[in-house]
Amino acid sequence: MFKRLLVESVAAGPHCRAVCTNAGRAWSEGFAIPSRHQLRRWLDHDRRQFSCAHSSRQHIAPTARDGSILEVPASYALHSADRAKRLPTVCPGCGAHSQTVDEASPGYYNVRRGRNPVKKQKPASEDEIYQRALVSNSALGGIEGINDPSVPPSPPPRAVSICDRCHELMYHSKGNSVVHPSMQSIQAIIEESPHKHNHIYHVLDAADFPMSLIPNLQHALDLPRLRTQNRRSKSIRYLHDRVAEVSFIITRSDLLAPNKEQVDSLMPYLQEVLRDALGRSGRRIRLGNVRCVSAKRGWWTRNVKDDIWAKGGAGWMVGKTNVGKSALFEAVFPKGRNQNQDLNPDRLSLDEEDADEEVLIDAGDFSLLPPMQPETAYPVMPVVSALPGTTASPIRVPFGNGKGELIDLPGVYRSSLEDHIQDKHRKEIIMQSRVVPEQFTIRPGQSLLLGGLIRITPKLSEGLVMLAYPFVPAAFEPHVTATHKAVAIQTGVYSADSIDKEGETYTGTVTNIAKDDAKNQIANAGNFALEWNITKRRAGPLTDRAAGKQKADNLPFIVYGADILIESVGWVELVCQVRRRSESLLSADALGALELEAGGGSTIPEVEVFSPEGKYIGVRRPMSAWLLGGKRKVAVHKRKVRPRMSIGMLKRRQGGKGAVLAE
Repeated sequence: MFKRLLVESVAAGPHCRAVCTNAGRAWSEGFAIPSRHQLRRWLDHDRRQFSCAHSSRQHIAPTARDGSILEVPASYALHSADRAKRLPTVCPGCGAHSQTVDEASPGYYNVRRGRNPVKKQKPASEDEIYQRALVSNSALGGIEGINDPSVPPSPPPRAVSICDRCHELMYHSKGNSVVHPSMQSIQAIIEESPHKHNHIYHVLDAADFPMSLIPNLQHALDLPRLRTQNRRSKSIRYLHDRVAEVSFIITRSDLLAPNKEQVDSLMPYLQEVLRDALGRSGRRIRLGNVRCVSAKRGWWTRNVKDDIWAKGGAGWMVGKTNVGKSALFEAVFPKGRNQNQDLNPDRLSLDEEDADEEVLIDAGDFSLLPPMQPETAYPVMPVVSALPGTTASPIRVPFGNGKGELIDLPGVYRSSLEDHIQDKHRKEIIMQSRVVPEQFTIRPGQSLLLGGLIRITPKLSEGLVMLAYPFVPAAFEPHVTATHKAVAIQTGVYSADSIDKEGETYTGTVTNIAKDDAKNQIANAGNFALEWNITKRRAGPLTDRAAGKQKADNLPFIVYGADILIESVGWVELVCQVRRRSESLLSADALGALELEAGGGSTIPEVEVFSPEGKYIGVRRPMSAWLLGGKRKVAVHKRKVRPRMSIGMLKRRQGGKGAVLAE
């Protein structure tokens, strides 16, 4: 019985082992051994009882035969300060430094509450635990057979635990966002890199691409300029005796198209959009370093993983909040590759001389970088959460026996509509999977509402019709209605355009996900022109080589399009077909006298967008994502009714031929 209790005490921890140690000493001195129930009461009580570092604890001590109380060793009263020493230096989930003071701050560990990080650890044999307990305990050194040198006294390995904030985010979706760092802070952190070779992965979100682009990233981080299209342009540039390369990674590419091949066909389009977003200097830049990946479906993640492993050194994940950096980190980290590999970090370099001189740079004791995690084949990955600002501090995870490390940085501030949306709808504002929208027709005098929060009002002349395809999550439910009613739904009050209802409160059934104070902050976000000609893509068989064989310039109409972007939410594809005006036979002076415009062409349609504070809206050239396919919803007027029941089925339901003849 005593052997079995000692085995249980070792599995419970050193504080419980002290009880059985004291009992063993009492046994050797001739005192009465505590009963089985009394020992179990001590062990269970100590497993549950935790105290702070300065509080005193009282326990039931074992008694001798004469009723005297035996002395309890000091190791039995293990305080919270001793438990705090076992905590990791930084939380592997969010990167915050471990602390036991402020519950509201990241990195907090509640040492009063026990949470076993190893739930499915392989149990050791009973004899092995018993022998280890006897060897590691000096109090029982006189008993024969306990000092066996063949038994190692090392305790079993413990898994690294995450802080309470990460635990709440993972299992309860609760937590507070951290203060977002500035670009100056990110620059200071990257400058503390101990590696000579550094690679910055600029992570972008496909949902609102390219609104998640950090403008002037090279200038903000003091990085070398991107490689231009000049054939003499250098592929590698040194700055401050270090190499810093930049690559663009577009995450969540599964939101763009149903399959991988269609996403690959969009790469020229994505590069052109990125050139437009980079500004005037972007027209001369090579964009061969753009990757479009999907961590959810595993598209091109293997290529990025091999690239990280081949380059070694330091890989930095830089981007705005909620663009998918932590999810990408877990998908591209080279796990299980640290056996029998090159031990010299940053071995890959430009020439052999640099490879021989490659050393890690000592940043000193006052580095802004936290210590890296202990290297394992399968380390603990950063916590993935929909909360903006989940990562509180840089998370350094090494790989390849010192070959390099991958670092997940906190996200830079990204404006979002979340602050203007009701709490019950916040979980539905992130697009988790690709949306196949329904086609909406907007006529003159009508507007498109998205969740009652965003209003798109086309400026159309009589006879024109605009088509809208909203690629937005479920919370932004599309609704087309008259413009005066759309204003009432969005602001909550009828405007002067509403007849006999001006100033009245809207009491309809259309849902508005905005907060009450956000309804008073609705402002004009700008006028956006559908300036891109997409006639060839939208003409269908008219321009097909096997059908009409017509040129898009010879058609009597022009199809214009544009994508209206909603930051961190999605986009709305707008299409409008207008009549092509023919060249006039009159001179410019004659047309001026008649107050007519000279030349041909057509009028470019525009839309006016209203949003909270007039923000969170952008525009890009159209992707034509509606043409990429997917399982679409059938319109109500095209849904087929259930077919008429056959005569044979009718007879079987009525009980067969006999039942029919009986009638």
